[in-house]
Amino acid sequence: MNTEKVLAIIPARAGSKGIPGKNIKPIAGLPLINWTIRQCLAAKMLDKVIVSTDGEEIARIAREAGAEVPFLRPATFAQDHSPTSDVVIHALDYFSQVGVNYEMVAVLEPTSPLRKPLDIDRGIAVLKERSDAFSLVTVGEVHTEHPFIVKKIVGDFVLPYVTGVQKIHQRQQADPAFFPYGVLYLARSEKFRELKTFYTERTLPLPIERWQNYEVDDELDFLIVETLINKYRSQIE
Repeated sequence: MNTEKVLAIIPARAGSKGIPGKNIKPIAGLPLINWTIRQCLAAKMLDKVIVSTDGEEIARIAREAGAEVPFLRPATFAQDHSPTSDVVIHALDYFSQVGVNYEMVAVLEPTSPLRKPLDIDRGIAVLKERSDAFSLVTVGEVHTEHPFIVKKIVGDFVLPYVTGVQKIHQRQQADPAFFPYGVLYLARSEKFRELKTFYTERTLPLPIERWQNYEVDDELDFLIVETLINKYRSQIE
């Protein structure tokens, strides 16, 4: 059985509830998913780039942009609460059945288009060098939403969301906190099959820049991210 290096999976479900057709909604002159496809094709360390989707229109647009769509994802794996692990293992199983295994598998979310092709190559190089690690995720430092500052509303009152920690008045008083953004999730394929997650006790961080800390979830995000794409376009293409 042939073993290749790195499989890139771009998951793009058709049934977005917040913004209908989100993954192919135009942003900065292109369907949203095209930015991630372009970045994957520009990266040098990916061996195959596929889109996993249940939508015919998404599949058509993805193929026109240069990605492969070797199958339509079964409805079982395209529900609102379908875990990413099912999508990844379904794709790995598909290729295994046709005689191709991949050493590593990457997930790149189309809702995180502020990604440099270099981010992908850096992540793969780092994980390849670290034989003691199982996976890698991109992380951005949290600023105004630091967990020590975030609040919750209980009844009529504002209370700390996290209790039992030091009281701070400014973010600078707290240790840095990080959020995993969908720029790149990467794992050794066999470990992913075993653990079914990119988050293990041996997950490496790959820091990204402050302007990359945005994902497209609603209409306001579209406005913000489109502005950032136009400003940093030369870096993300």
